[in-house]
Amino acid sequence: MPEFFHVVEPSVVFSLLASFGRTGIEHVGLEEALDRVLAQEVRAEEDLPYGPRATMDGYAVRAADTFGSTENSPTLLALAGRVEMGKLPGFALSSGQACEIPTGGFLPDGADAVVMIEYADRLSERAIEVRRPVTAGENVLGKGGDVVAGKVVLGPGRRLRPHDLGLLAGLGVCQVAVHQRPKVFLVSTGDEIVPANQKPAPGQVRDINRYSISALVTRAGAEVTGFRLVQDIADKLGRALEEGLGSSDAVVLSGGSSVGERDTLVEAVGRFAGAELLAHGIAISPGKPTLLARIAGKPVFGLPGHPVSAMIVAQVFLVPFLRFLQGEALLPGPEGTKREAILATSVPSVSGRQEFVRVRLEEQNGTLYARPVFGRSSMLSSMVDADGLIVVPTHTEGLARGTKVEVTLF
Repeated sequence: MPEFFHVVEPSVVFSLLASFGRTGIEHVGLEEALDRVLAQEVRAEEDLPYGPRATMDGYAVRAADTFGSTENSPTLLALAGRVEMGKLPGFALSSGQACEIPTGGFLPDGADAVVMIEYADRLSERAIEVRRPVTAGENVLGKGGDVVAGKVVLGPGRRLRPHDLGLLAGLGVCQVAVHQRPKVFLVSTGDEIVPANQKPAPGQVRDINRYSISALVTRAGAEVTGFRLVQDIADKLGRALEEGLGSSDAVVLSGGSSVGERDTLVEAVGRFAGAELLAHGIAISPGKPTLLARIAGKPVFGLPGHPVSAMIVAQVFLVPFLRFLQGEALLPGPEGTKREAILATSVPSVSGRQEFVRVRLEEQNGTLYARPVFGRSSMLSSMVDADGLIVVPTHTEGLARGTKVEVTLF
């Protein structure tokens, strides 16, 4: 058997991932909507605000009454009352009148501007002097000045942030249609793997991938709904796959797909009727022994067993895919915040594969440098010591020192 019989380019993997369907739609209250992805547009059913409001403490006035006001020649205005918070004014302003108004108060009829309190002097309970003119609309948020009724305020595919929820609450929208969180079933496989709370015997290692991959899945907004630790035996892998496919939207395994004749994951996948092996190997480093399959319409990821390779493949492919299932655009990975930096050391590479290099960011004299953190795919410390990844393009033999690079932060 060849080492890998269906190696694909990273761009092909993303095309394959885009062929899977999104999760279903559910309605949730605003208390549960943070970081959920909208499935339908939200349109304002009313103006926000529904009447003109003051944006400063001061005095509501007719702007025309203040024209020509100066420090030396202030304008005298009669006080007609005071606007109270939480109540609409029960009076209107006539020419030559003003009223006290707090920030957020609704303007009375007849008023069209607010004089800031520092530009007015109170002479008595009945009169003020204005020392600076205002124009119509000054220090006022007009009716519909924030949102006009009928406007689409949030579109589908948007992951809701705290201020989005505030806007929805202001419009009286208390429920939204969002995509369901993808349910992910995790499987760690390997004859040498033991639970993290167990002391390994000679030749054994603790299960690392369960926790690192679970954390990435959770951060992507998905749910880990089950887990199995199984030996590298096709029958046992098949049963774990069957359990996961029956209870989740995606199954993610680590280990079980490797170089050489013994590839139990491929064997286990092949036992399912209609199973499609979409990729058996990706032209990347680290992470080449990655498997992608479709069983009963559901995705199965086979990540490498080495923890660093598994984490990088998950960040590059799995996390963007899980966000895609929730309704976001499928953006080629690695997923994360981007920073530009200057490469501090040359990075050699092999043409024909896309390489993901761990780097640490260092600032010197106001310039941000990316310094490679070299280490094998089994060295967890290389991930802990790094701040993010840079990508060496497929058809290059490396990046020279001084090259401007884009760092995707962990």
